[in-house]
Amino acid sequence: MFRWGVLTSLGVVLGYLTVLLANARHFYTDDTESQYTGLWIGLGESLRKGEFPVLVPERWMSGNNTMDDAGLFNPPQLLIDLLAPSVDNMALYATVVKLIFAIIAALGVYRICLAYGAKPWWSAVAGVAFPLSGFFLFFDQASWMTALTGTAWLVHAWASAVRYVRGQSGPIPVFVFLYLTISTQYIFPAVEAVLMLAAVAVGELLYQRKWRNLPKLVAVSGCAGLAGLLTFLPSILSAKVTWRGTSAVINDQFLTIPWSESLNASLPSTLPAFTSWWGYVQPLPVTYIAWFLIPALAFIDWDRARESWRELSAVALFVGMVLMWSAGPGTIGPLRWPVRLLPMLAIGLLVLVCVLVSRYGTLSSLRTRGIAAGVLIAALWLRSFSADPHNFIRHLLAVLLVAALVAAAVWLGRNRGVAAVCALTIAAMFPIAFWQVEAAQPTPMSYNYPTNRSEAKAAFPDFPGNTIQLAERGLVQSADKSLDGAYASLVFGNYAKSLDLSYVNGYTPTGHFYFGELLCMRWDSSVCPDAYRRLFAPEESTGRPLVDLMKLDRVVLQRALFTDVRDKSAPAGWKWADYPGHEKYILVLERENGPISTENGRVADIDAGTATSISETATTSRVRVTAPDGGRVVFARLGWPGYRATLDGRPLPISVVAKSFVAVDVPAGTNGHELVVTWRPPGWKIGVASALAGLAGVGLLQWMYLRERRREEREPERAARDVG
Repeated sequence: MFRWGVLTSLGVVLGYLTVLLANARHFYTDDTESQYTGLWIGLGESLRKGEFPVLVPERWMSGNNTMDDAGLFNPPQLLIDLLAPSVDNMALYATVVKLIFAIIAALGVYRICLAYGAKPWWSAVAGVAFPLSGFFLFFDQASWMTALTGTAWLVHAWASAVRYVRGQSGPIPVFVFLYLTISTQYIFPAVEAVLMLAAVAVGELLYQRKWRNLPKLVAVSGCAGLAGLLTFLPSILSAKVTWRGTSAVINDQFLTIPWSESLNASLPSTLPAFTSWWGYVQPLPVTYIAWFLIPALAFIDWDRARESWRELSAVALFVGMVLMWSAGPGTIGPLRWPVRLLPMLAIGLLVLVCVLVSRYGTLSSLRTRGIAAGVLIAALWLRSFSADPHNFIRHLLAVLLVAALVAAAVWLGRNRGVAAVCALTIAAMFPIAFWQVEAAQPTPMSYNYPTNRSEAKAAFPDFPGNTIQLAERGLVQSADKSLDGAYASLVFGNYAKSLDLSYVNGYTPTGHFYFGELLCMRWDSSVCPDAYRRLFAPEESTGRPLVDLMKLDRVVLQRALFTDVRDKSAPAGWKWADYPGHEKYILVLERENGPISTENGRVADIDAGTATSISETATTSRVRVTAPDGGRVVFARLGWPGYRATLDGRPLPISVVAKSFVAVDVPAGTNGHELVVTWRPPGWKIGVASALAGLAGVGLLQWMYLRERRREEREPERAARDVG
């Protein structure tokens, strides 16, 4: 089995090399280049300084790392972060990291198949096929990194759960893989893990016909959930101030998948029809799973396969739940876009088909089975043609290819054996993947960010201090998306982190609603044309503009968004600064008297008296306050839930200015007292306590497991003594 696991890993490597031949940037696109690599660098720089980066106040909306996909409590992710600043070529780094997780995911699928009784060679087929399945290849691996990592750990949790319930392994692997799934800090894998565990529990109850082992699975799952609670508790308790603060269930049909699109699963040319960013007919084969998946159904002895329905019921149940969800509703609270479930469908169907073919594959009654395979292939063509009638020839060629591969597999099965069939099945995946990726060029998802950090930093202006950019990403023309164009002057998403610059701008899928409204700032940090006026308009209660309350040193304006602003005089206290070579894309405002971000900590305003900074960290501001008649101190900190304040040790309430800026009202008689404002992730004490409880619980389960094993090992000895 180890040998076939190694071959599975080699198959994934070959698959990656094939994809890279078609598009060298395939694994460095969309959110990977705009969100994740910059995030890794920013987190890694903090870790190297000895700081645990739960909060970076100067990032404002994207600075609360307990809210987004940072994976702060996931050890493998922290290692990725720690290494990231040492790598110059981020495309190379992202590709290597993703290759490692693709191998982990493939081996997880391989293990699931083995757990359900498949032979190692068919298990390897499923393992290699999964990373090359449509949605997982074109979205999770190309773009959505946390979906990739969460899925990679989830499949191992599945395999370990089956083994644990069947008494073949202990609770620790289940606990570890479930914790790693949860702590990726991406909600979909966590919810998918719950569905998987429910399916395994029901399936094993049907298979074993006894309840005895199910409480153990529930217990270890609960322990993992307790350990991972800290991952999501801060975002749950902060949801009321975010864009995702709704519990609504909405069926808007955006990125929901009709069940009929599952009939595209084995036609490489498929371009499914559902509503997305690119209209109705998709430019990517996201519903494709594997060329052999549907035709293989014709070569299963279904009369014999019925005997395993109880054993495989968990897989079928999981597939059914995923199909139900993928068809809608489109939004369930923070869970949106059911298309994200397609990798789960791929896993379930690959496991189900490969286990059945492995155990019940047959070439008897070959004529009848050949006709059945032909009908299934025709159905593939009919569904794909119906969804995308403009590519008639493309779909016809794909049908001929699949038919030829099926015929070749049948011939090999009759003359060379099962191993040769599996070898052909895997080998055919690579040219298909090349064709699919090459046909999708140019990819509609790429930002085309520079890959080398050193080159990007050399081309970009040296902007010390704290900067905000007011720009709209949609105004950047395709021809300007390069280091010779806009990317030498403008940042979007987390690009500024890759440049080691302190920008307000960042990528945030769960942004602060009220701050976003103040500057009409979106998830990628793009803004509306009114943002410039809003930034310099006096805030009602303090009379100070947002640019002062945020303690910003510089404002970068996109020329394409603010076409006539340079004709006007600079705001009071500001001047237009020249940066030769960058005038085509940006205009720059800087303070006349130099940066203020380094003056007086993060104290932004006090309406009466004085407030002098004593010390500052990312999470704590210590200030000496004198306000004989009382007063309000406003800080350049975004008002996330979790802030606490004390005055000489006595608690004071926290308030927010403009629903965004942390403020503290100090009482009359304050004279040289120490005001301490501290932020901690909401619910962190509960999270730490629950994590300790989870660890204690799994320790107890492991002790019970070892005691039971020792008792089982002693039973033969005891029986022998009784006979003697």
